[in-house]
Amino acid sequence: MKLEQAFGKKFDKNAVRVKTFEYNNHTFKVKIPLTSEYETIIEAANTPNDELLEKYYAEIVKPFIENREKLEKDGVEFTDNDVIVDQKSMREAAKNKTLIEQRILAMIKLLVPEEKDFDMNTVTYEMVEELFPFSVQLELIDLIANTITPSYKDQKGK
Repeated sequence: MKLEQAFGKKFDKNAVRVKTFEYNNHTFKVKIPLTSEYETIIEAANTPNDELLEKYYAEIVKPFIENREKLEKDGVEFTDNDVIVDQKSMREAAKNKTLIEQRILAMIKLLVPEEKDFDMNTVTYEMVEELFPFSVQLELIDLIANTITPSYKDQKGK
């Protein structure tokens, strides 16, 4: 006998894995991932997409490369594969931007759409960015994270 059978015929394991939170008068539903799913999400969110990283790096350094002579005199350092401004790597900045977007997207994909036919796997960061300002994105991922992994303090108070 499977464990889910012990809870009866009306038991819906998918419904148990959905929690809600309120944000600006809207109720969002979040699918609580299994541990293995969550580990996969975290691993993917912490591994930068190389293609996207290179795209962002090229966008960031383009004005520096166009003004290289002047900027070198001002202390900007140009290496074989990076531009360093005020001791900060532009490649690292592109990596950070890539990782932030990937993390936001991974968390947003945990939301359960109200429209049954909508596939959250089709969501892109561009879609998220078009709908939500960056500050709202950060608030939403914080709310999603707290919903799927409530802290000990949150649980202790209940």
